[in-house]
Amino acid sequence: QVQLVESGGGLVQAGGSLRLSCSASGRTFRSYVMGWFRQAPGKEREFVATISSSGGNTYYADSAKGRFTISRDNAKNTVYLQMNSLKPEDTAVYYCAAARTVLLPANGADFGSWGQGTQVTVSS
Repeated sequence: QVQLVESGGGLVQAGGSLRLSCSASGRTFRSYVMGWFRQAPGKEREFVATISSSGGNTYYADSAKGRFTISRDNAKNTVYLQMNSLKPEDTAVYYCAAARTVLLPANGADFGSWGQGTQVTVSS
């Protein structure tokens, strides 16, 4: 298991940007696929993006394509989510998650470790 802590959330106007960070404990971070998910009030958790252990491959939800970028720095045990052109419908608690797999899963059930979440609020 790896421990995850998100940061970088906040309040931003529509059209603005935020960069979320997720710091991981342990020396095995580079062996994990990392993902970002989000959950809005009254809605189910949904997939946002995932990145391979090396950082060479990424996969995005349609809602994130062209606006969000997932990246990682294995030397810093950190994964990032750069969010541009934010919309009010992006308002949610954002969670990072870690998975032991060679695939790029989009199903939260494939991720074994989760952070506590960081709130992102986009005002119109």
